[in-house]
Amino acid sequence: MTPPPPATTTPTSVPDQSIGGADVAALRDISRRVLWLSAAIIDSANRGRPNETGIKVGGHQASSASMVDIMVALWFHHLTDLDRVSVKPHASPVLHAINYLLGDLDPKYLTTLRAQGGLQSYPSRVKDPDTVDFSTGSVGIGATAALWAAVAHRYLASRFPGTPPAGRFVSLLGDAELDEGAIWEAVADPQVAKLGELLWVVDLNRQSLDRIVPDMQITRLQGMFAAAGWQVVVLKWGRTIGELFARPGGEELRRRLEEMPNEEYQRILRVDSSEIAARLVGESGSGELRALLDSLTAAQLSTAVRDLGGHDLGLLVDTFDGVDTHRPTVVFAYTVKGHGLPTEGHPNNHSALLTEAQMRSLAASCGVPFEDPWRMFDTGTAAAEVCDRRGRLLRRSPHTTSAPVPVPTSLGHPHRKTSSTQAALGRLLADLVRDAPEVAARVVTCSPDVASSTNLGGWINKTGVWSVAERHDWFADDTDRVLRWSEVPNGQHIELGIAEVNLVSLAGELGATWSRWGRRLIPIATLYDPFVSRALEPWSYGMYAGGQSILVGTPSGVTLAPEGGAHQSITTPSIGLEQPSCVAWEPAFAQDLEWCFLHAMNQVGVPGGISAYFRLSTRPVDPAPALLPEDPALLERRRLQAVAGGYRLRAPGPAPEQITLVGVGAIMPEVVAAADALAELGIEAGVVCLTSPDLVFRSFQQRGSRTVGGGSDIIDELFPPHRPAPLVTVLDGHPHTLSYLAGARGDRIRCLGVTEFGQSSDLADAYKLHGIGTEAILDAALTLLGR
Repeated sequence: MTPPPPATTTPTSVPDQSIGGADVAALRDISRRVLWLSAAIIDSANRGRPNETGIKVGGHQASSASMVDIMVALWFHHLTDLDRVSVKPHASPVLHAINYLLGDLDPKYLTTLRAQGGLQSYPSRVKDPDTVDFSTGSVGIGATAALWAAVAHRYLASRFPGTPPAGRFVSLLGDAELDEGAIWEAVADPQVAKLGELLWVVDLNRQSLDRIVPDMQITRLQGMFAAAGWQVVVLKWGRTIGELFARPGGEELRRRLEEMPNEEYQRILRVDSSEIAARLVGESGSGELRALLDSLTAAQLSTAVRDLGGHDLGLLVDTFDGVDTHRPTVVFAYTVKGHGLPTEGHPNNHSALLTEAQMRSLAASCGVPFEDPWRMFDTGTAAAEVCDRRGRLLRRSPHTTSAPVPVPTSLGHPHRKTSSTQAALGRLLADLVRDAPEVAARVVTCSPDVASSTNLGGWINKTGVWSVAERHDWFADDTDRVLRWSEVPNGQHIELGIAEVNLVSLAGELGATWSRWGRRLIPIATLYDPFVSRALEPWSYGMYAGGQSILVGTPSGVTLAPEGGAHQSITTPSIGLEQPSCVAWEPAFAQDLEWCFLHAMNQVGVPGGISAYFRLSTRPVDPAPALLPEDPALLERRRLQAVAGGYRLRAPGPAPEQITLVGVGAIMPEVVAAADALAELGIEAGVVCLTSPDLVFRSFQQRGSRTVGGGSDIIDELFPPHRPAPLVTVLDGHPHTLSYLAGARGDRIRCLGVTEFGQSSDLADAYKLHGIGTEAILDAALTLLGR
């Protein structure tokens, strides 16, 4: 395997290497304190705050407890200030407890779990007050975020000398998260096998939300990771019980424990310690096994059966220090859900809360005064010294930010030829390399095996395909090849397999490099528009976590007529309009696409930035009906209107406008044709071209609002309040998208669009089938006018 580049593997600090008996003892003291703090944070949120609604605040004391030892071994021994860790959602109280002990969390927040302005229910990179590297509220997706962050840093380091170095990218997962498809899509990507900086630790507590998982099939999971090129480490038993296995009768004890069903093992954890030996011997146990168990007290046996690898701090420390650095590593650490709590091993302990009596008992066992729950370690103790030393070692220095890179508002090339918006995007990216090289250097494109069919070919020919390591191009001498697929470490296009979840997850992390390492990227991800729905959850997660990117869905709608079926997107315009932290665009003309896309690029990879979704088409559209002004001042006014959400193709004349036709995207030629047909009938029809129904809706929402201000008044420019007229809206998507326009002036409205699955046809038949062609627009207008 190719080793990681120096920027990834040369940290400025190294893990503590001095681990001995005294250090393990200190780690054990810290572990008990973290167990208490994590439980107390949840208890305080549920019993310590007034609750007038009666709604349970909740929390996951048992899920947190199983992770305590794993996280203590990492934060208090192994991690460096360069490492970044994704923590499983239900272990967020453990993370906050650790940060508190390290001096990274103000104690005032310890009582604020799940309160406004307090600790979030799940780790949040942008909302929590302490250090959180990855948001993990979306199960499975947050776990893969560290993987894509590793790829993003590899890309950054290969393209920009002086990129701050990175250490390990660690993901802490619950075993139930391995049911998530996003996990396996990420693991299977070929380039992942070269990422030696990846470390995943699976909390194998064998319980999910509702049940004890009957058959975990650990061997199958190991095989799946190994087949993808990962080093697989299994920590099943701790060293204490390992010594018992070496005694006479020990191998039989091991077989008995490993062959029993998960449910039986969990039940043994719940019985009185005096019953454990009899349950282990059963009816067929040998004399050697009986003798071995008889040599132990009930308390010793109770401790031994709980001695799993995920709770042996010394074993965890040695394992983390010894993992391979040339390929990714996954550690399966067997644990007990609720370890150390009265609820440990119970099948229904997932969100169970300890009673006050149980909390008092836990405080006593952890050596904490119940009435002083947030007490730190006494000065001079070994645990206090470890916390102080590790807090200083893990404190991060602020990174320097690269110089701003202004994005031009226009490239200045006229768009005179008939062109689709998808083709216009390809031209824009290719021109960017020549016209704005500093901006082009920050652009990184990615696609799930659809780069050429989404018009990235010209861009790829100019910039190359990025790869972890250079690959020989066996077609370099093929004169018939149009697309030059040269895979090099400094390319600017990242090609993934057919996995839209991977695509947008990577885009989110590429769009977070400005805040992680002070280096701005402008990620542009292209995919077929019908698959935007498939990618929406992970892309939404990326935006929630602070990632900014541009998602291009193309081709879209029924304009892809011959393809037919589910390949014709219907609901995506509405999805884009309803997505937080994102602006949805669907420009009709090539010039509109250039203006709007550059505007969107300027808002990506910067503080306070925002993502964008572009719905593009392969339908060629004549630019002439756009009636672009020749006067520079008027042309700039048109640009400002386009980036605000829309413009009027025909300004209102002296005669009252009898009806207004509103179009979006590739359907604009039919809208203009319908307006011309109405004019021949003596009917004055206004024509509005929307570039972003999303921005126009926001303008509509903020009118008269006391809470939202400073936005655009474009809706009043498009639909002057003093000049009401019936509206016909039409787009190549679901008509619901524009239905809100009826409220702009209280106009009567008829919304045309696509509400059924498509079928193969030519374009004219597709428009007739769905009722969005010129004749349908004309008929809707005449009906509203009572003609």
